[in-house]
Amino acid sequence: MQAKAAKIQRILDELYPETPIPLRHEDAFTLLVAVVLSAQCTDERVNRITPILFARADTPADMAQLPVEEIREIIKPCGLSPSKSKAISELSRIIAEKHGGRVPESFEDLEKLPGVGHKTASVVMSQAFGHPAFPVDTHIHRLAARWGLSSGKSVEQTERDLKAIFPENTWNKLHLQIIYFGRQYCPARGHQQEKCPICSWAAKSE
Repeated sequence: MQAKAAKIQRILDELYPETPIPLRHEDAFTLLVAVVLSAQCTDERVNRITPILFARADTPADMAQLPVEEIREIIKPCGLSPSKSKAISELSRIIAEKHGGRVPESFEDLEKLPGVGHKTASVVMSQAFGHPAFPVDTHIHRLAARWGLSSGKSVEQTERDLKAIFPENTWNKLHLQIIYFGRQYCPARGHQQEKCPICSWAAKSE
């Protein structure tokens, strides 16, 4: 397993030496809002919507002052706008009132915020604050199973398995590399395993 993981890591390092965060943002707060919006929505669409939203409000205090209906109208193209607009409004109020206007730098406090689950908190902790985390999205969950790195029935189990296999100092970059790889080489449909730089051998070997 360790040899397979090391080979996968070498390939990903060659293909994606740089891993810019796909969601455009300026700071921890704008990243947090963008990640909340990205649920069941493409990063591309989120990146089209956030400049409009952040032109109206790009701090927790300002966002908390925006009417929920206005937030909802702006983010409608991202889907789930009723729940996302309420979550963004409420988490902004809590950050402004309870955390001095600064996004909290802990899993516990982040996961208490409305609309913020473990994956969202992991993205913010790793990409905004640099803490080791391994956010697992559907791409990573699917590829970890396909590559035989996890038999997890849930993203939580997949996260635990991947953390046990890969060195902690690689997690923050690796999760983005796998996402990029999944989008480029491993679509959920129409995937040609024999032509894939990793699946062509990893999916068949133990």
